[in-house]
Amino acid sequence: MPTALITGAASGIGRDTARLFASAGWQCVLVDRNAQALHQLAQELPAEGAHVPRTIDLTDPKQIASLAEGTPALDALINNAGMSDASNTPLVQQSPQQAGRLLALNLAAPAAVVDACSQLLKPGARIVNVSSGAGLSAIPFRGLYSPSKAGLIAQTRALANARPDLCVTVLCPGFVRTELVAGLIEAGRIDPERAVAKTPLGRMATPDEMARALFFLASTGAAPLSGQVLPVNGGSSIYGGSQGFAPATLDVLPLGLPLQLEVLGGPAQPWQAVSATAGAGPHYPACIDLSALHRKSGLLQAVHEAAIRFASRHSQQASLTVLLPPDTPERSTRWQDAGDGAAARMLISTLACEWGSRALRINALEVPPEVEPRSLYALLRYVCGPAAQYVTGQTLVCYRNTPNNAPKDAAA
Repeated sequence: MPTALITGAASGIGRDTARLFASAGWQCVLVDRNAQALHQLAQELPAEGAHVPRTIDLTDPKQIASLAEGTPALDALINNAGMSDASNTPLVQQSPQQAGRLLALNLAAPAAVVDACSQLLKPGARIVNVSSGAGLSAIPFRGLYSPSKAGLIAQTRALANARPDLCVTVLCPGFVRTELVAGLIEAGRIDPERAVAKTPLGRMATPDEMARALFFLASTGAAPLSGQVLPVNGGSSIYGGSQGFAPATLDVLPLGLPLQLEVLGGPAQPWQAVSATAGAGPHYPACIDLSALHRKSGLLQAVHEAAIRFASRHSQQASLTVLLPPDTPERSTRWQDAGDGAAARMLISTLACEWGSRALRINALEVPPEVEPRSLYALLRYVCGPAAQYVTGQTLVCYRNTPNNAPKDAAA
């Protein structure tokens, strides 16, 4: 039974994540300061009695240090706990004491939890820190929320460099319809249309979508992404326009639908094992396009042509994933050609914004041309598939542990 430690487990995304892990046969170490909600959750989970509730205030370093005792060996550690600042007080009017608890929970606690559990991490263990879209773009009048989440992203990357034996990633959620957010909408404190107006997919995410992202990042298949950020935000982080998006009109497809994959622009056989044939029943259609992977120039044109091919096959609710070569200085022998790769990546983001209303998704993976396809199977199942319906417009760098260091069980 693999084991995951999940902080902030008693509510919201953390609770949905614990339920998903437990249903998949994981033992969960459930960390939260709400003892009543924590123990109730532990009793509700499958395999009752196997899970370990730990009532801990993560703003207290001494309580965090106690995790070193009584916690089983860990396959994954998920730093999900966090808080925002709802005071609407300008930063220059805030005292150090007002900001202290937020910084303690959002920035100091994740590092302290990793330190406390360092001897419990199994070889190749996965550490996932939950930041926010606020760590990618500033949100004013939320105190030090954005700075704390930006700091957590930098901290995650530094940890990945310091511990190459581990897989360390950071999840940046967008607007998620948790119970708290639903209550604020009902009370009239949040206008949902305004909240999603700059989100190309035109909707909020469900907590289950975040849980599935965390489940993937906690698996061995996430190894190629070590040190990277996974924004699951409906494309909000890549949109720079001033015109708002209309709310989505298409329902989210079931997150567990079978994936039906088409491979274009290269030999299909090495990649077909990414998904089983969906058959005649409902499925989620997706394409992988390999045409740009071996190009030394003309990446912008190759991505544009891949998009045209995809759009001719799919009108709504499908995904395109383009494989790109690494963006290294050596790729451009002339400075005049150095903008080709950046233009191709911005085209990915632009297409995501144009296609969002139809729930058509496009993402890119940067991988070495000699990549071993099997090392990317689990990553592609997630990015291409229905569990990632809130991921679009992203270019993910995924060659840190690929191909030579890919785990043997890349399909986990």
